[in-house]
Amino acid sequence: MSIKAKLTLGTAVLLALIIMPPFLDAGWQNALNTMLIASLFALSFNLLTGQAGLLSFGHAAYFGIGAFAALHLMQAIEDGLPVATPMLPLAGALAGLIAGVCAGWFATMRSGVYFALVTLAIAELFHSFAPHLKNLFGGESGISGMRMPWAGFNFGTVLEVYYLTLAWVVVCTALLWAYTRTPFGRLTLALRDNEQRVLFMGYDAHIAKTVIFAVSAMFSGVAGALQAMSNETANYALFASHVSAQVVLYTYVGGATLFFGPVFGAVAFTLFAFLVSDLTRSWLFYQGLIFVLVMLYAPNGIGGAIAYHVRHWRELNWSRLAQPYGIALIGGMLVTAGVVFVTETVSILFGLEYANLRRSAEGGFPEFALLGGTWSPTSPITWALPASLLIGGIWLIRKAIKQINDTQDDNRELDHSVTDKEGVQA
Repeated sequence: MSIKAKLTLGTAVLLALIIMPPFLDAGWQNALNTMLIASLFALSFNLLTGQAGLLSFGHAAYFGIGAFAALHLMQAIEDGLPVATPMLPLAGALAGLIAGVCAGWFATMRSGVYFALVTLAIAELFHSFAPHLKNLFGGESGISGMRMPWAGFNFGTVLEVYYLTLAWVVVCTALLWAYTRTPFGRLTLALRDNEQRVLFMGYDAHIAKTVIFAVSAMFSGVAGALQAMSNETANYALFASHVSAQVVLYTYVGGATLFFGPVFGAVAFTLFAFLVSDLTRSWLFYQGLIFVLVMLYAPNGIGGAIAYHVRHWRELNWSRLAQPYGIALIGGMLVTAGVVFVTETVSILFGLEYANLRRSAEGGFPEFALLGGTWSPTSPITWALPASLLIGGIWLIRKAIKQINDTQDDNRELDHSVTDKEGVQA
């Protein structure tokens, strides 16, 4: 994709994010706000993981530190400190930077799995000690603050907070993008690709990795501060391992090899949680299943798959690919329906409500309601239906994959034949 096309697409997305929210309800506005914060958190994490090749399992530490720093500044503003409310994320940036320098110096003494374990240990230390440090983290209940009015804005509505978040996310994203275009950004990629060569060139890899770690932690602190401003409260749960795991899911499902790849993952999972969490208690299972399937069959993530098709748009034989892609889509829908049916059935049968229903029915397996119908656990149809959906869906997907592979093989043979003819003519 050309630079002009990228700028056009980016401008269109930004205009949509500016124009669309006033026409949505507060629930969707809050979901978009959460999506923006998750995107910034994932981009900052990807600076360390995707670009520097340093996988962190404890980035929640800097997200949480940024949140608490912003809340302490919010409380100080309430007491009369002359600081503009839109500048609150700077406290998160400073706190994240300081914590990143201190933690990064020790963590980057190791690499690979040992680096990941050190980062995990640091985050768990914060998670363990935070409930006991009441002056800093407010104990188990956490701390709260209020967004104070500034320049005619009272920041009392979700929409005002959304636009403030959007402004900070756009600025931080631009800074992260600019970082990748600097010589030090190129050095970051070199550390990922071949650290030994960087050492031979005379660079201090340890200091360089510490700086990268600190910059990543700084922008994570900004994301945490935006989260604190949105909720006006925070507790030690921000340091929990599931927060670190969530940003790993965002990054790898979206595509760690692309700058904007993690944004795809953050948007997908945020919207998925918003739309599905109210429909089923098993939504975390589906989220984990999506992660497993993407890692198995699309290791470059959603963004990587999109980027591949954009780069090879003119080279791909769409007249032949349209059919297998459509077959794969239908197969995926059938498999999804089968998995959802089985998952929800098992969730109901092993749930507390169904156990009480069995006791009131004096034994046996009473019927249960699911997807607008009534099903009996002992009926063959109840289990034959999802089995048929799964088998049929898997068969269609395998058929589509075979057709896609055959198309790619034909394209390679055609390329080879054209190359051979050009060589003979030369």
